[in-house]
Amino acid sequence: MNSRVLFIGYVWVEPNSSAAGSRMMQLITLFSDNGYQVTFASPAQKGENAVQLIEYGVEEVAIELNSSSFDSFVENLNPRIVVFDRFMMEEQFGWRVAKYCPEAIRILDTEDLHFLRKTRYEQLKKGETFSNKALLQSDETKREIASILRCDLSLIISSYEMQLLKEVFKIDDSILLYLPFLLDTIEKVDQEKWLSYEEREDFVFVGNFFHKPNVDAVLELKKMWRNIRDRLPKVNVHIYGAYVSQQIQQLHKPEQGFLLHGYTSSAIEKVSKAKVVLAPLRFGAGIKGKLTEAMICGTPSVTTSTGAEGMHDNFPWNGFIEDDLNVFSELAVKLYSEKENWLQAQNNGIKIINSIYDKHVLSRVFLEKISQLIANLDAHRTSNFLGSLLQHQTLQATKYMSKWIEEKNKK
Repeated sequence: MNSRVLFIGYVWVEPNSSAAGSRMMQLITLFSDNGYQVTFASPAQKGENAVQLIEYGVEEVAIELNSSSFDSFVENLNPRIVVFDRFMMEEQFGWRVAKYCPEAIRILDTEDLHFLRKTRYEQLKKGETFSNKALLQSDETKREIASILRCDLSLIISSYEMQLLKEVFKIDDSILLYLPFLLDTIEKVDQEKWLSYEEREDFVFVGNFFHKPNVDAVLELKKMWRNIRDRLPKVNVHIYGAYVSQQIQQLHKPEQGFLLHGYTSSAIEKVSKAKVVLAPLRFGAGIKGKLTEAMICGTPSVTTSTGAEGMHDNFPWNGFIEDDLNVFSELAVKLYSEKENWLQAQNNGIKIINSIYDKHVLSRVFLEKISQLIANLDAHRTSNFLGSLLQHQTLQATKYMSKWIEEKNKK
């Protein structure tokens, strides 16, 4: 059986820079561990934080946008499965895969719903309350939903987003799979390695600053920091993350205990030493790697309803969820100062990780779905009439636009 998987990445994999990078590494590892030959291709320039996938037995290939060179590449590779990392890659390369490898299973890893994050950002800027009506009117929404419909399967990382797609957009359950982060369960031996409440100190925030929700969250954190610092005058907050902008770097105020450190190759190490993670996220989508990371480290957190959205089902949160930033700062002090609350929050995090993110359980579900698709691909595609219709239309529209750009670039 053909067991080759092709990943087409929007960017090269940076697991230490972003949750998206960690997610991609999880999927690559899952396929590799189950006997698949993996190729990762991207049209992006490789950043200095990108992992060397060849060290994991993964072939790396640079590809070009709007170039027929991809056609011969993918036809010769002849993958059984193609995974598009974000809908923009499906838009660019999906029609080519459909034409030159028609039997390949096309999977979209959404990472998060980009249209949800973008719409929330636009409404926040306008001072509007988030609404589904705004989602339905967005061009970004139409593009991403069309991409989901064209694919044989879309991986949805958040339970909230899964519900949104089924209830608001009426997407058929057969082309969606809820697949959050694939994480190791937290065992007693792991807990025994954690620093105790007394051994930990300070607050921490971790986030990639290419990501607008993280920029906004740190700006909000700076606004509330004085309220926290007045109550805890010897305590600091440490900000870590790749691609720090000048706007964020200017917030570095050691005399106020507000410390910008920039990129770290080991966020786990930093979070494991902190007493509390702070994540005042006002918009965004998907699930937040900084918050699952906190739970893995036994570090309680304070976040917003957007931060915790789709992450914990009905389990009590790993700390507090609060949208009012004045109350947020009070709860941060409370969680930091009260050992009993802190220990309960830590225990809540263990239950969330072990109940929702168990990679062994999730991997079995995913591999079973792949087996079903391999066995019944024609029937699966026949039942997805809207997807076939969009594939037909896109093959024409995107094909000729891409060819026009290719000819233009030759001049």
